[in-house]
Amino acid sequence: QVQLVESGGGLVQAGGSLRLSCARSGRTFNSYDMGWFRQAPGKEREFVGTINWSTGETYYTDSVKGRFTITRDNAKNTVFLQMDRVKPEDTALYHCAAGLTRWTTVLTTANQYRYWGQGTQVTVSS
Repeated sequence: QVQLVESGGGLVQAGGSLRLSCARSGRTFNSYDMGWFRQAPGKEREFVGTINWSTGETYYTDSVKGRFTITRDNAKNTVFLQMDRVKPEDTALYHCAAGLTRWTTVLTTANQYRYWGQGTQVTVSS
């Protein structure tokens, strides 16, 4: 129903910036929230942030708040994760995901998202 393709990962030095993209296709209605998750080797999958596609409202985990920004472009049907002042601990495989919007809560756990992209690797050097 929904296909997601991430891009933009790569190698970046600590303190630098990187922008990840997640292109949506299929039946990508405005009722989907778009989330970003990351997972480093040997560590659990971690919620990064999410955006309500309809309103643009965002929510972030504390470790990235003030450094990362999620935006969307309706014309391009794409969501972005702007990563500024990156740290070595940001190194991970980053996934975008789509989940059905709920009016009473934000989606912050992986099992709340129905569709997932293949992931893009981000590596931050010291």
